[in-house]
Amino acid sequence: MKRTYFLLAILFCLVLAEGHSQHTAVSSKDTIAESQHTVVRRWNEILLDHIRGDFARPTVHARNLYHLSAAMYDAWAIYDDIATPHFMGKEVDGHDFVLEEFYQPIDIESARKEAISFAAYRLLDHRFKFSPEGYHLVLRMDSLMTDLGYDKNNLSTDYAYGKPANLGNYIAHHIIQYGLKDGSNEQSGYTNLYYQPINKPLIMVKPGNPDVSKINRWQPLTLELNIGQGGHVIHGTTLPFLSPEWGRVKPFAMDTTDLEIKQREGHEWYVYNDPGPPPMMSAEGNDEMSDLFRRGFEMVAVWSSHLDPKDTTMIDISPASIGNISDYPSSFADYENFYNFFDGGDASQGHALNPSTHTPYTPQMVKRSDYARVLAEFWADGPESETPPGHWFTILNYVMDHPDFVRTYKGKGEVLDPLEYEVKAYLMLGGAMHDSAISAWGIKGYYDYLRPVSAIRTMADKGQKTDPSLPSYHPQGFDLIPGYIELVKKGDPLAIADSSNIDEIKLYTWKGPSYIGDPETDAAGVGWILAKDWWPFQRPTFVSPNFSGFLSGHSTFSSAAAEVLSFVTGSPFFPGGMGEFVAEANEFLEFEEGPTETITLQWATYKDASEQTSLSRIWGGIHPPADDIPGRLIGTRVAKNVADYTEDLFFAKSKKGNFFSRLFRKFRKE
Repeated sequence: MKRTYFLLAILFCLVLAEGHSQHTAVSSKDTIAESQHTVVRRWNEILLDHIRGDFARPTVHARNLYHLSAAMYDAWAIYDDIATPHFMGKEVDGHDFVLEEFYQPIDIESARKEAISFAAYRLLDHRFKFSPEGYHLVLRMDSLMTDLGYDKNNLSTDYAYGKPANLGNYIAHHIIQYGLKDGSNEQSGYTNLYYQPINKPLIMVKPGNPDVSKINRWQPLTLELNIGQGGHVIHGTTLPFLSPEWGRVKPFAMDTTDLEIKQREGHEWYVYNDPGPPPMMSAEGNDEMSDLFRRGFEMVAVWSSHLDPKDTTMIDISPASIGNISDYPSSFADYENFYNFFDGGDASQGHALNPSTHTPYTPQMVKRSDYARVLAEFWADGPESETPPGHWFTILNYVMDHPDFVRTYKGKGEVLDPLEYEVKAYLMLGGAMHDSAISAWGIKGYYDYLRPVSAIRTMADKGQKTDPSLPSYHPQGFDLIPGYIELVKKGDPLAIADSSNIDEIKLYTWKGPSYIGDPETDAAGVGWILAKDWWPFQRPTFVSPNFSGFLSGHSTFSSAAAEVLSFVTGSPFFPGGMGEFVAEANEFLEFEEGPTETITLQWATYKDASEQTSLSRIWGGIHPPADDIPGRLIGTRVAKNVADYTEDLFFAKSKKGNFFSRLFRKFRKE
């Protein structure tokens, strides 16, 4: 079986560049035994496994990661003399997280672990007991509780006499109750309240897009079979928009200064960090925004031509050439100067030296086709993965497992106890992923923008816009680009196969899943196909995520995560100056054979990794560039809010005495 479930849990091994000529990706369980991890890490790993076994719901799981992180942090901070909790003892969004006086145990370290574990157990049991693999996942939680020596059957929330288990139950109870009124509609299975798609579904097995009515708006997809992450078949062939009203969910560190409440079709849409609208195609099709709309989706089709394993174009994918971007374009019109329209990639500067070894990064020349395909699949986080928010938690975990990693907050001061470092780092990352989801999906729901598969097939039905004197002219059609986007002519193989194809639009691009018989041995390759038959570089049971394109959730999540990791570690660089993931030849790719050779994805900084995430979505046919940059900028803004807010939490009592410090002095047991 290709890329086993175990390998999916492995993201990359961070190794010291100096003195290593060969690198391999390994699991944290290979380097550090599970029993050696803190309880915080062990519960985080269980949640990540829960997510892998659940449906692909990045918004829901960003919230789960945030709530678990907050529960564990609060269970730690309640016993601290400097930090203050996030929820407990406060009124948050109208919910009173009451915390009465109680006796403080003598063994604070033991009490923290117990309170953390009970809070985590109760919260995860509530959230996942009815998930597709809920029974097996609960068994794993039970096993951990037994291993820790705790009685899972203790349901008491009476913490007055200082019982940590009861306090953990109490924390979970309040977060669960808060979650039932935080705007997520959890009590009704996170279903939509009022969103309705304006377009009829695109039936993927049929050519073109004949039923689209609004070219700028999102369109559901009808597939013969929908398979969710973890391999679960999803009921129904047409999936609804996931979380279009998620802007209503209560945030972590954002406030009303970040929020605009907009009106559309008789409903309110809550939009945090509004970037303004994406490029829209007008009816006339001859204005600047229409040209930018057209050009962006054409770039997606052109980049799909890079996915042929027979293409011998070689590129350097080491940090010597990748990453170190200094700034981003300020308008959609500047995007073509940032992205390489024909050759792929972006305005990377590369890094001159590894700051850890003080030596140049070694170039790694690989086929562009292998790189683009691996990148698209590695960052996809669709079926059988932990979704983008969870993906960045695995990255944080591997960073903390690196032998050179030192647990100093922001890279300064004393080395922290692992439990303290992890509860703080997880809270920051969980809060950032949650606020990224609220921002990105609030924008997705309001602007309701289409995906490349809808745009490309729609423009294919329209025709070409380049020359009114040529056949198939339409102002909303494609630009003709020799070698990439052309008209089918007499004598063309596509015309010989079917003369009705004459004067249709054809693309030189990835040919699609119908050219793959056996994914163990076949690759679709690149060639001329009818544009109305175009598919993204995805499996036919997935195709595109079931929510609108603008803006990219991957770009938003990843940008925010990279900023958080840079902040909390005190360095923008991975430990040792290098983060890596090995993709084995003819093993890594899931739905076609590849890569042709073993390649190693490499990043010097967290930001470099984030930016490769963004490019992966263009090569994968999921986003045009207009979806990308706004997400990167919003992610950075989200992370700054999180850093500012958590600084106040972590050092609250060092600034002034408060309820908690007075409470523990009063009630400490002798």
